[in-house]
Amino acid sequence: MTRGNPTLIGRLNNAFSQHLDKQARAFSRFHARVNGTPVGKVLDLYFRAPTFALTVTGRKTGQPRTVMLILTRRGDDIVVGGSNGGNAKLPAWYLNLRAAGEATVKVDGDEWRVRFREVDGTERDECWALLNKTYRHFDTYQQLTDRTIPVAVLERTD
Repeated sequence: MTRGNPTLIGRLNNAFSQHLDKQARAFSRFHARVNGTPVGKVLDLYFRAPTFALTVTGRKTGQPRTVMLILTRRGDDIVVGGSNGGNAKLPAWYLNLRAAGEATVKVDGDEWRVRFREVDGTERDECWALLNKTYRHFDTYQQLTDRTIPVAVLERTD
């Protein structure tokens, strides 16, 4: 369920994802490289929400790909939304995760394996509310795209 007026940050992120795609991807790669360092902690401030590193095997390259995402916890699980800033295209990390079915996450220096499970119906609605509680711009992203933003749960396996 989408609520309220679009946020300014949400609109800016949407514009970046659509018109500055290469720069946005470069920022994401840089953010992943400096994760956990003082520079990474400064970059985290931009999001005003906790972040974590997700490493998943690329579906085309077979190489590990790491991205920084908003950290939304649900017990031992992590909830993610394939928003891509409200871009019409799904983010590559989400497509990779869907194809691989598993990944590694790193949260505050701790690393563990997870299994991907896409959610729908009531569970999706509950997870969507959690995502927006952590990072209110998800609703803006949904308002700015024609696709339904997919939501998944990353279930800890070890």
